[in-house]
Amino acid sequence: MMDKKFTMKIAIDGPGGAGKSTLAKGLAKKIGFAYVDTGAIYRTVGYAARSRGIAPDDAEAVSAMLKDIKVEARFECGRQDMYLDGEFLGDRIREHEISHYASAVSAIPAVREYLFDMQRSIADENNVIMDGRDIGTVILPDAQLKVFLTATPEERAMRRTNELIEKGQAANYEQVLADIKERDERDSSRAIAPLKPADDAIMFNNTGFTPAQSLEKLLGIVADKLGITEAQYEK
Repeated sequence: MMDKKFTMKIAIDGPGGAGKSTLAKGLAKKIGFAYVDTGAIYRTVGYAARSRGIAPDDAEAVSAMLKDIKVEARFECGRQDMYLDGEFLGDRIREHEISHYASAVSAIPAVREYLFDMQRSIADENNVIMDGRDIGTVILPDAQLKVFLTATPEERAMRRTNELIEKGQAANYEQVLADIKERDERDSSRAIAPLKPADDAIMFNNTGFTPAQSLEKLLGIVADKLGITEAQYEK
């Protein structure tokens, strides 16, 4: 039997709007790792449910749907693109409504089982930075570095509101804040893979940080804990 390939894994968990994706993407580019956006993967399942008129919390209907769909994550030039049944989805999975669908379907055991092998196989073949809500506790418990990233609900709501406005989507701060608080409660109290820090995770509250400051802080953590620096990957 061949020895399993050794890969480095960094897990970044935390609530919605904490900046996980932006930070993970920036870090991956700096240190030469592959960035895996697990949120986009769950959003794709949520998108599939909405496009079929299935309520995201209808576990029976969502579970039955899984046998009829094909979810793919394709990596091109450091970018992860999501495909559903061979169709490129682009920013359609980034609509605000899809956040609710993604959170709801992610609490369904069949969905998590459906996507588990896909996420692990990517990490087993590449040095990865993976962000989500249960990466360090469930998907990659063997990750060499686990970070739990958070910020106040108000800060996260403002970031998300600005992001939606920049994309030309309608956004109301008070509604976004209410949605974030509801999702925090739902994600942290669900029976299956609840949102919580891994026992060995490094806590990082980036309230008041700019994206550049957050990235600088995380680069320091990576250098300190793994001995990996940006300079090693400069051409």
